[in-house]
Formats: sequence, C-alpha cells, structure tokens
Amino acid sequence: MNWDGKPYHSLDYELKERFGEKVYKLSLNGGMTCPNRDGTLGSRGCIFCSEGGSGDFAGTACQPVSQQMEAQKVLLQNKPPVQKYIAYFQAYTNTYAPLPYLRQIFTEAITPPEIAALSIATRPDCLSPEVLDLLEELNQIKPVWVELGLQTIHPGTAAFIRRGYPLSCFEASLARLRARHLEVIVHTILGLPGEGEDEMLETVDYLGHQDIQGIKLQLLHILKNTDLAEYYQAHPFSVLALDEYIRLIIRCLEILPPDIVIHRLTGDGPRDLLLAPLWSLDKRRVLNTLHKELKKQGSWQGRFYQKEVSYV
Repeated sequence: MNWDGKPYHSLDYELKERFGEKVYKLSLNGGMTCPNRDGTLGSRGCIFCSEGGSGDFAGTACQPVSQQMEAQKVLLQNKPPVQKYIAYFQAYTNTYAPLPYLRQIFTEAITPPEIAALSIATRPDCLSPEVLDLLEELNQIKPVWVELGLQTIHPGTAAFIRRGYPLSCFEASLARLRARHLEVIVHTILGLPGEGEDEMLETVDYLGHQDIQGIKLQLLHILKNTDLAEYYQAHPFSVLALDEYIRLIIRCLEILPPDIVIHRLTGDGPRDLLLAPLWSLDKRRVLNTLHKELKKQGSWQGRFYQKEVSYV
C-alpha cells in the first residue's frame, strides 16, 4: 500500500485522513514528576531520561496550560499555517497527579475548538481506575490518545534502564485502556545497550501482535547529565550508525501490521545535550535517506521477520 507517497502508515497521513487537514502538536508540561524520580520507585529516573523528563521541547510548567499552548503556537509560526492542533502532555508522567488536578489541566487543554485531540504520555503503572474513568469521559468529547513508554520487552534491558515495572503491567494497562476505547501509542527505544537486532525486532514484533493503534520508533539518544551518559563514558558501547539504523527501521516497518500508525521514526535530541549519535541531529537527512532506501528496494512490503519468539 501507499499512504500519501510513503510506503508506511505515517502519522501525517492519519491526521489528514481523520481531521481533513494537517495538524501540529503543542507540547505541554503539566508540572508532574514520576515514580522513578520522587522516591516511590527511585530518585534518578530511567537511565536515559534527561532532567526535562523526555519533554525537552515541551512548554514551561510554571505557565498555565492555555498560555503554554499559545507559546507553542508561536514556535510553529515558521511552518505552514494550520487550523487544528493536538494538545500533547509530554514531559514526565502525565497521569501521576491528584485526579482534580488532572481533570483541570486536561479539560483546559481539550476545550479550545482548534484542539482536535488530547495526547497523554505516561507509564502503565500510573493508570488508576479513577484516572481511566476520567480519560474515558474526556474521550467522549474529543479523541484521547494514551502514550505508554515500554521501550523494550526484555526483562534484562528493562532492569538496566530502571523502567520499574514488568511486561505484565503493560499488558494489563493496555487491556484496561482498550476496554474503554482509548487509543494507545507505544514508545520503543532502538539501540539500548546489550540489545542486538534480534532483540529489537522481537520488541517490535511483539507490539505488532498487540491491540495498539500507534508506535514510536525512537533512536537511543545519549544525553548529557543522564546516568546513561555516565555509563557510556565509563563503559563505551557501540551506538547505531545511520546505515544500521535505516536498515533496522525498514525491518521494523516490514513486520508491523499496516494499520498501526507510525508516529515516529527517529526522534529529536536537543542539540546542546546530545552526546551520541550526532548524525541524528540532521533529522531531514535521516528521513530522506530512509525514503530513498525504501524507494530503491521497491517491493519491500511482504518480507516478514520469521524468527520464532516467546515473550516473557
């Protein structure tokens, strides 16, 4: 199949089909923390997570949500104008707060007429029944997307990155979200230490068999002032080269069902924080290289990853 000139189901295509036009994200900061940071599970966060809580491009938490949204629109002024946006709570764990506060900020974000959908990044272990009820309620007003940070299915890697919950927790939360008809997008990280191509493809293959609606394929970024950066400097490990990453992404696209929306193929690392891989700073080059390789391969669809996998 061909989705608006691309041989995969891109987010841009999905948004145009669903909302009738191009849609931009407004990255917001709800001022929350994370059980991996506040002492509940740990105090240093996941090993790769920056001080911005993976929301380095999000708004400023000291501003009300409405002001953050307007400030984010200003940052998008150099792009072609649009009429619709997604309110995206990106930084830290965005269901990890008292219910009245969550209701306040999510309602403030979803109410403006130009907001087409609400997207909330969180952890599978931070979705109480009360929070799920709230999200289900908001989903009756406008689409609510829940973004879960899984990163990997492999227990050893999950322990190394200090994820803090087992795969069974992800599966249970996914089932509860889908029972409420909430769309789920899953974050993965490609290139984690100790994982080769087989392990990474096993994670993607597993997700291809789950009831998810979208996936983010995120290249591992080693950022300054993280525990991963300290580990990298003390115990250097190989990071993916551009040609390796392109080949890996194509393998991922081959094994994912065509109805799963591809929300991300590489990711952005803040220029002032990124230690490696530096080639990822040129996002346009990465995507152009990927699309050229896909075009060169021509009939890439239909080739599937055949390794037998058992998930633990």
